[in-house]
Amino acid sequence: MELELTQEQQQLRDMVRDFAEQEIAPHVREWDESAIFPSEAIRKLGELGLMGIILPETYGGEGMGYIEYVLAIQELARVDGAVGLIVAAHNSLCAAHILQSGTEAQHRRYLPALASGKTLGCWSLTEPEAGSDAGGTRTRAERCDGGWLLNGAKTFTTNGSYAGVCIAMAVTNAKLGHHGISAFIIEKGTPGFRPGRQEHKLGMRASDTSEVIFEDCRIPAENLLGEEGEGFIDSLKVLDGGRISIAALAVGMAQGAYEAALRYAQQRRQFSRPIAEFQGIQWKLADMATEIEAARLLTYQACLRKDRGQAVTAQASMAKLFASEMAVRVANEAVQIHGGYGFLKDYPVEKFYRDVKLCTIGEGTSEIQRLIIARHLLEGDV
Repeated sequence: MELELTQEQQQLRDMVRDFAEQEIAPHVREWDESAIFPSEAIRKLGELGLMGIILPETYGGEGMGYIEYVLAIQELARVDGAVGLIVAAHNSLCAAHILQSGTEAQHRRYLPALASGKTLGCWSLTEPEAGSDAGGTRTRAERCDGGWLLNGAKTFTTNGSYAGVCIAMAVTNAKLGHHGISAFIIEKGTPGFRPGRQEHKLGMRASDTSEVIFEDCRIPAENLLGEEGEGFIDSLKVLDGGRISIAALAVGMAQGAYEAALRYAQQRRQFSRPIAEFQGIQWKLADMATEIEAARLLTYQACLRKDRGQAVTAQASMAKLFASEMAVRVANEAVQIHGGYGFLKDYPVEKFYRDVKLCTIGEGTSEIQRLIIARHLLEGDV
């Protein structure tokens, strides 16, 4: 399996790295402390094509694959995981679901605006009583004249307060279980649709996480996304790409934490020499670098399978599981290498330490990933 980056992929990586260091890095602390949504940075990322990187050129996208997409997410997360998360949720959840399940009319109506970044997307599956058990969805969609009437609420929706397009799952036939949940496209400004409370979070604070609420929200019939009753099944396919995104976020943040720890170890002096000369620190750095590389390769493997149209569920879960838990370990060691300074907001490792934990929870907890992997192992699909 060839994993060496092409010249074009390297150029993309370098372009995103330069943007992140010049346009994002100077604002990271302010955005985090005040929970400021980076609207201007997202607009510029749209101009660079990163808000439609995996969308076909036919609809205004860049027509690139998941390797390129993951490279971009890693470089954004290396500087600020929150920005990476905004871009990931927009691309691999909202836009990807429309591309995967939508009609040609829906593609032409929604994808160009999403690809340009002029419209931000969000994706709503989780509810207060339907987290890991997403099949327990309670939001209801009932037929009405000309379409559907939605009632219910979603939680933990990334970009929920700022999105112009929301994909939401709702029960259309409770008797059919998982096959009674459908997906809908809801546009900002639709009567009865509004964002709810914005969550006050431990980390990823520049990324908006909010409720979205439906109160007698009328949706035209043409905004049903995919076949009626297949919304949950389609969501599981969408989550394959979403989990690759989370793995990329984790690798990027771990890389940022590791680089900060390496710099600090080379500069910080104790007992008349840099602490990087002590074997205890060297071993920490060696383990961190090795685990990051292993997670990166797992993530690339999942990307290659997805780009080739192969089954990727188990590989996406493996990449997300290993990368997210690796990132927590790396961030922890980065704080430890900094000692007391690692506990201060003056140093970037404090923020990486807070941010990376989300990767073990979002888009399926580590426990859910282990269940998915085990099921595929027992079925002989890996």
